[in-house]
Amino acid sequence: MPGTVAADGVEEQEAALWVRHGAPPVMPYPHRHDDLELNLVHSGRLEYLFGGSTLHVGSDHVAIFWGGTPHQLVAPDTVATAVSWVHVPLTEVLGWSLPAEQLATLLGARPVVVPVPALARDVADMFACWHRDVRAGGEPLVVLLELQAFVRRALAVDAPADADADPLLRSAATGAPARATEMARFVAEHYRSPISPSDVARAVHLSPSHAMTLFKRVVGTTLGTYIARCRVAEAQRLLITSDATTTEVAHASGFTSQSSFYATFHQVCGVSPGSYRRALR
Repeated sequence: MPGTVAADGVEEQEAALWVRHGAPPVMPYPHRHDDLELNLVHSGRLEYLFGGSTLHVGSDHVAIFWGGTPHQLVAPDTVATAVSWVHVPLTEVLGWSLPAEQLATLLGARPVVVPVPALARDVADMFACWHRDVRAGGEPLVVLLELQAFVRRALAVDAPADADADPLLRSAATGAPARATEMARFVAEHYRSPISPSDVARAVHLSPSHAMTLFKRVVGTTLGTYIARCRVAEAQRLLITSDATTTEVAHASGFTSQSSFYATFHQVCGVSPGSYRRALR
């Protein structure tokens, strides 16, 4: 399906895969999205407020993180910095069947930051090819396959040599990341239905209290918040890409009432659904 090219160079596909290259955008407030985000810094550096902490990504480095964690680009040097961005839908990433500890790393609160030379590839050329292919509106399968291989390689480079040094890998020995992965996958497949954290716990054969504690420890957010993020992300997509009414968007995104939809959307995005649509369209 051909992509829609916006004025700022963003290509949007039905699957929500998009690629952009250029100067850093202005972010007046933190945002989140249910995608895996890749940043390649060609020159200068990026400075993020990421989940309440500061993240610096220097020149010739790649940062990979789940956009569900609130993040905001601050003080971008728009003169000296050139960056390439890629967004991959989380539902696509969950279909990659990554090892449990790797998926736990992607869903956790610690971004993966890898120096370009460690990847032993012409990374800038790869990002340029993805940008060109997505902009051309061709079949995204090849791009997605290459992105999967790239993310796997980056995670392998990022992995600590000593598993005991990383709590995420240490918890993998107990199966916690695998269970958290099961829960994240269940939510990604069922958030449009009226599921609750108890339903998710039941699906993975855990007690609600144990499931919620385990998920929070591995992923860094509560199950309830994670479900809400998935629903809001879908609502954002529908508000931008369709002419559905806000009532239809709320229902299609898994919200059981208009009041809960408006309250949750405003809490996450900082604006009402109508204001969000008007601002981006």
